[in-house]
Amino acid sequence: MNAIGFILLQLFIIFTAAKVMADLSRRLKQPEVIGELLAGVILGSYALGVIGEPNDYLIGVFHDRSTATEALNLVLETFSELGVIVLLFSVGLETRLSEMMNVGRRAASAGVLGVIIPFVLGYGFMQLSGEPTVDSLFLATAMVATSVGITARVLQEMGVLQSTEAKIILAAAVLDDILALIFLTTVTGIAGTGAINMGSIIIIIFQAFIFITLVILAGKHLISRYHASLSRLHIPDAPLVVALGTMMGLAGLASYFRLAAIIGAFLAGMLFAELPERNALEEKVRPIYHFLVPFFFVMTGANVDWSLLIMRETLGFAIVVTLLAIVGKAIAGCIAGWGLKRRSIMVLSVGLVPRGEVGLIVAGLGLSMNAIDLNLFSVVVTMSIATTIVVPPVLKLLYAKQRTAMDVQNGASNTTT
Repeated sequence: MNAIGFILLQLFIIFTAAKVMADLSRRLKQPEVIGELLAGVILGSYALGVIGEPNDYLIGVFHDRSTATEALNLVLETFSELGVIVLLFSVGLETRLSEMMNVGRRAASAGVLGVIIPFVLGYGFMQLSGEPTVDSLFLATAMVATSVGITARVLQEMGVLQSTEAKIILAAAVLDDILALIFLTTVTGIAGTGAINMGSIIIIIFQAFIFITLVILAGKHLISRYHASLSRLHIPDAPLVVALGTMMGLAGLASYFRLAAIIGAFLAGMLFAELPERNALEEKVRPIYHFLVPFFFVMTGANVDWSLLIMRETLGFAIVVTLLAIVGKAIAGCIAGWGLKRRSIMVLSVGLVPRGEVGLIVAGLGLSMNAIDLNLFSVVVTMSIATTIVVPPVLKLLYAKQRTAMDVQNGASNTTT
């Protein structure tokens, strides 16, 4: 087998394992992302070591094992990066800026408090533990955002997307994502410059604000002005082609300005979310999403050294971080839901808990920048997985109790009549 064939085989193994484990996860009533992460854990160098290790042909091409390993991992990491870029582009496509400007008071307070409280808890815990400031910032940022996709899917499966608490959760989760990306932009800027002072932080935030503002204003103007002419281009699926080109261009531009590439991808999605063709565009992006995104989660799982969690100190650290992540969102949900029924407050508090893909994105970015070590990376991934697994059964239990109470009430009223 030649070098190209070996690389294609590696990609085939990753993709197939991701889909098999995702299907198994779905059968067990868990989010697909859990199965894809576990596929990476099984295939990674800390378990079977099936992926990321070059064969003799690849070593022969580069005449050196370490160089061949770097080349192979560069290909795999490129697919992983494309996956997370498409993931954030898809999230952006579901985020209308016009809708974000009209979120209710409860959703806004849930979103803002759901960012501030977990961030303060995470950063404070890390600093009290004597951890470096950059490590503290990355962990705190990973604790910030709520996974829109996971919570929405659970609520959709239960048929309660139109409930008051569901609308608050989803609007707050979208706001969380936007604020988390701003936090991530600031943290990656600090990690990239190595400077941690108010001056550098203000400059980074200012750069991010200018970039985001210019992209939104200029992008909305250009797209609203020229989107009608897209259909007249002699290019098959012209809107999709232009959208993907914009996604890649803004991701590259964000990276050029030392921001996270996913910021640009997310903004590109938000721009095209305002078009009338938004739903059709989402349908056409979905196959690309299902092909590329699993590479990101598998490669994330492959980087986790689970043997580190066997160590009492690391395991205890992961448990404390997970509990803080849950408590932080629960407090935000309770405050934002004040005045609602007790069950609605509980649903709101639980629905904000899952970190899912956002926590994994932060962890992967921190590791790729050498800003965090494998210990902290494993802790963040564990927190993301744990908060994702715990939510679906708890939400289903809360709604099951509601239905039982309603059945009892209806039965009592029927008996009375």
